[in-house]
Amino acid sequence: MLSLFLVTLVVDDYDRAKDFYCGVLGFEPVFDAPLPEEGKRWVVIKPKGGEGASLLLARADGEVEQAAIGNQTAGRVSFFLSTDDFARDHAAFLEKGVRFLEEPRHEPYGTVAVFSDLYGNLWDLIQHNTDAAP
Repeated sequence: MLSLFLVTLVVDDYDRAKDFYCGVLGFEPVFDAPLPEEGKRWVVIKPKGGEGASLLLARADGEVEQAAIGNQTAGRVSFFLSTDDFARDHAAFLEKGVRFLEEPRHEPYGTVAVFSDLYGNLWDLIQHNTDAAP
């Protein structure tokens, strides 16, 4: 059996990224350890209490990687955050200053709204309909 367990997210600074994803979006740190390369770390976070893939926060190294910060998927929604209570999490994110790019909308698969993280990456906050859960 195969499963997707980790996705790389290119960031400008490990601690700044952890502060946002853990402090604002409610993720939890899984692992944070220095790597042999000077100044690099292996930083893994995941949605608190959630299942699915975790994020590897990878500090950009060089011009090409720095240019990818916030635009890893050329302006498309990059990440999909599933919730069991859209209204609760939408309100909590707004209260913490998360910028939503649209009002919540109802689709055949559930309730969704696109938001931007601190780098400009686009995310969907989704509560799936019971019959449309992934």
